[in-house]
Amino acid sequence: MKKIFTTCISVLAAMAAMAQGWPSKYGGVMLQGFYWDSYADTQWSNLERQADELAEFFRLVWIPQSGKSASDPSMGYNDLYWFNDYTSSFGNEEQLRSMISTFRQKGLGTIADVVINHRSSLAGTWMSFPEETYKGVTYTMLPSDICSNDDGGKAAAQAEVKPTGAYDTGDDFDGARDIDHTSANAQAVIKAYLDFLLNDLGYAGFRYDMVKGYAPTYTGMYNAAAKPEFSVGEYWDGTQKIQNWIDGTTTDGAVQSAAFDFPMKYLLNDCCNQGGNWSTLAGSSLTASPSYRRYAVTFVDNHDTYRDQNALTGNIAAANAFILAMPGTPCVFLPHWQAYKPELKQMIYARYAAGINNESTYETMARLPEQYAVKVNGAGGKSVVVLMGSTQWPRSTVDEGDYFQVEAGDNYAYYLSRNSETVWADMPSGTYDNAFVVKLNAVTTAGGAQLVYTTDGTEPTAANGTTAADGSTVGITGDTTLKVGMLVGGAVTGVITRTYKVAKFEPHDITVYVNADNVGWGNMNYHTWGGDNTHNTDWPGTRVAATTVIDGKTWYHNTYRLNSSTDYVSFVFSTNSGSPQTVDVVNVKTDKFYEISATQSNGKYLVDDVTDQHATGIGTVTAGNTAATADADVYTIDGRLVRRCAEGTTPDEAVDGLAKGIYIVGGKKVLKK
Repeated sequence: MKKIFTTCISVLAAMAAMAQGWPSKYGGVMLQGFYWDSYADTQWSNLERQADELAEFFRLVWIPQSGKSASDPSMGYNDLYWFNDYTSSFGNEEQLRSMISTFRQKGLGTIADVVINHRSSLAGTWMSFPEETYKGVTYTMLPSDICSNDDGGKAAAQAEVKPTGAYDTGDDFDGARDIDHTSANAQAVIKAYLDFLLNDLGYAGFRYDMVKGYAPTYTGMYNAAAKPEFSVGEYWDGTQKIQNWIDGTTTDGAVQSAAFDFPMKYLLNDCCNQGGNWSTLAGSSLTASPSYRRYAVTFVDNHDTYRDQNALTGNIAAANAFILAMPGTPCVFLPHWQAYKPELKQMIYARYAAGINNESTYETMARLPEQYAVKVNGAGGKSVVVLMGSTQWPRSTVDEGDYFQVEAGDNYAYYLSRNSETVWADMPSGTYDNAFVVKLNAVTTAGGAQLVYTTDGTEPTAANGTTAADGSTVGITGDTTLKVGMLVGGAVTGVITRTYKVAKFEPHDITVYVNADNVGWGNMNYHTWGGDNTHNTDWPGTRVAATTVIDGKTWYHNTYRLNSSTDYVSFVFSTNSGSPQTVDVVNVKTDKFYEISATQSNGKYLVDDVTDQHATGIGTVTAGNTAATADADVYTIDGRLVRRCAEGTTPDEAVDGLAKGIYIVGGKKVLKK
């Protein structure tokens, strides 16, 4: 009986620990799997296809709000249905469930974007909400569940039925109905909704949107009831106010939610955008506090900051190196993952190898305007070192000889301690355009280490594999599963696995269309940079005169050749001599239609991606083409081989059965509807 009782206590203790905001000593890295208007990249089916690759590097993937919204397309922040309609701009319910299930099987938890500060009403109404049934109970929200001062009093003055809830317990949101979280009915609906997300759809946890809009005690109440393992709130402010919010979620003596470390993001902006005083990284943040770093979810940019004056515009790889070295839980932004994938992969490998977690300690090696350097302590005496600014090893008690450099770039260098006793490959897992050579090194304190490897996925042993010296290279000519370990005393230790695919890349053109009707520009410059650097122009760029009329609008357009799978083009659009101008539009790899908005941010015009509305107007797309072509192999728009076809196959036959989208067939773009 005592044994059973002890087991029950252990289970209860484990459950309680899971409900305390964010796991203690958590070592995972999270991916924000979307950006604003990422309707193609973030399709549930598209993310699911990447599950194997994502699971090697991430433990959590945060996705957009997945229920049906009040409009389409929508990023989900005008949420309407919570239980019974999961047809969103990113896919249907079947695809959502399939993605979440596949992620879970691969060891990836899916984080739901929970929008409960506000809720949209049915079309043409202010105060009518869907009636939805879950577990035999019908839920709906009433005017008494809406803050009586919603929209600064406009709801009370203009709605068909006045809201009668209590006053808002946080900031007002002008755009949907602000929920009265003091309402017992609202609380019941939200608790059921969170239960549905966790226990029916299979989400692992929550990202709470705009938690400034209601008192933190309600986040604590909802999490104490739902018991998610992961919860993070979006509270943009200074360190002390965010700490107060975290403390405010405390329920039954336990903190119930982590928070995004906006103060660290602001510190990164200050030094990385100007490339100035790197010592500012030592400033106040959640991560800098031993008491709060467990609850710090660090990030460089997100879907909101990326498109406004808070965007990080310089030293992006360096900024990611910093969060991937430091304690807290790093959250990598999808466009950064897409643009800097090889570099980020290597740094994530090193973080995991050193056992860095969200409560790791660190020591400052240098704090100077030209350099900020820290050593972050992981598990079992292992550590990483990150140098920001100057990459020269600083004068420090930390010996450079005890570390192996795993990655370096503009204004950063990343090191793994040699006592990690593992192997390092200088090419991460991934898909490569052509055959390549990978260099292997022993990261060890022992001298004269030997390596042993296999290229067929079998485990290397003293009797199975090729023996090689430290620093040897292996040629990769096709799809290969490389396993490498250190051979010590007849035993193989520290084995790593790298999975390589070699895919033929077909260089191809992309065309970028811009409409300036909203701002009345009479001419257009395209300033370009990035990718393989063949697209770089001096400011203010190239005057673009070519126009075409599509859907009654005049579009400027220019064409660019992509030369590799990692190639891309970034843009600033402007008129006259570069003023006025737009915000940056980065990492473009496909045909795009952009409209310049009349809205400005920090003196620059915003840009709307309207590709979905105008893709059928792309002049080079052939649809319904029955003419056979000698080369009918099918490539994705970024040059990946999808299907090999026999000579004489028509474009329609070549894309038959493939998902909707644009493909390259015989050097032409084909729209599969």
